[in-house]
Amino acid sequence: MSRTFQIPNPILIVKDLTKIFGSGCPFCEKYTGPEHETNLCRHCGSIVACSNVTFELYPGEVIGIVGESGSGKSTVIKLLHFDIEATYGEVFINIPDQVNGLPDLQEKNLLFLSPFKKRQIRNALMGIVYQNPALGLRMGISSGGNIAERLILANYRNIMLMRDRAKELLLKTEIPITRMDEPPKNFSGGMQQRVQIAKALSNNPLILFLDEVTTGLDVSVQAKVLDLIRSLKQEFKLSIIVVSHDLGVIRLLAQRTMVMRYGRIVEMGLTDQILEDPQNAYTQLLVSSQL
Repeated sequence: MSRTFQIPNPILIVKDLTKIFGSGCPFCEKYTGPEHETNLCRHCGSIVACSNVTFELYPGEVIGIVGESGSGKSTVIKLLHFDIEATYGEVFINIPDQVNGLPDLQEKNLLFLSPFKKRQIRNALMGIVYQNPALGLRMGISSGGNIAERLILANYRNIMLMRDRAKELLLKTEIPITRMDEPPKNFSGGMQQRVQIAKALSNNPLILFLDEVTTGLDVSVQAKVLDLIRSLKQEFKLSIIVVSHDLGVIRLLAQRTMVMRYGRIVEMGLTDQILEDPQNAYTQLLVSSQL
């Protein structure tokens, strides 16, 4: 008897995602990119941060984005998290059931919803961990307070429930509860990243964005943070997009990988395939430089 395996629907569909910093002109995308070895438009001086980025993210999947500085990899997740506005493109999200308080998202291009609706979607469905913890945390208020701030956006109102939830998340991210009322400015870089992760998970997101989360950390601390992310991915059933210049991080976390250069995807495929048998000349250089 033959078996039929059903491929799940993607949770996130991204089509032609493009961001141009500057006034833009008809020549911006024509005369930039890997073949021109620049993302600076010589006609109008605009920067093509990313152009025509297209991919799908599936439930429980981790996609890695790699590339040199200025390749556009961090811009992609900032666009998807609505930190900055796209020039054009399409982003669709599939959620299993209607989430209370969210508008109907069926076949809606998220990029061009109102700022209020974007905030609703981000607060209900997304979490992000930045390379610089100061972007994701208020350094002067307590770690528990940082998490509570996020919980309020997720419609928590009871102070004791918020405090219990903060304790639970800090335990999961290996922050001593005795330090719950301390501000993150008192913590090491690794602990600050773990508080960021706890805050990002507080709303039970479907999608988690990780932007260079191990950069600047000691090797032993990096390993602990990566092990934590792997265990939390399983527990929370997360779909993750992880940006890193470190191929070791990508190898450990990602099932599929996109390689970006000058704002374009130059290669995409299974991570093992990308790292063991890269086809694009730039990917080959990137891999060989980290051997």
